[in-house]
Amino acid sequence: MTIGGLVAAVVLGAAVGVLGRFVVPGRERMPVWLLMAVGVVAAFGGTGLVHLSSLGDGGWNPWEALFQIILPVAAVVLVAAFWPRRTGR
Repeated sequence: MTIGGLVAAVVLGAAVGVLGRFVVPGRERMPVWLLMAVGVVAAFGGTGLVHLSSLGDGGWNPWEALFQIILPVAAVVLVAAFWPRRTGR
């Protein structure tokens, strides 16, 4: 993985995590830092999956970008679905 791939994973993962705050129902339940962290980790997972499946050939790769977007979206939705609801304070 190149430096560009690392930066892309962090930026795309964090962006998807923040956008997940507006898309996922019950958005007030999860802190923004958790959404960003889930997005970044899933984006790294997408990059790893592309390289393991030999779809990555170096340089900019549309498969890598696609997986860096799709996996964080799925991860944010999954984590939001299982995140416990807040009870009254």
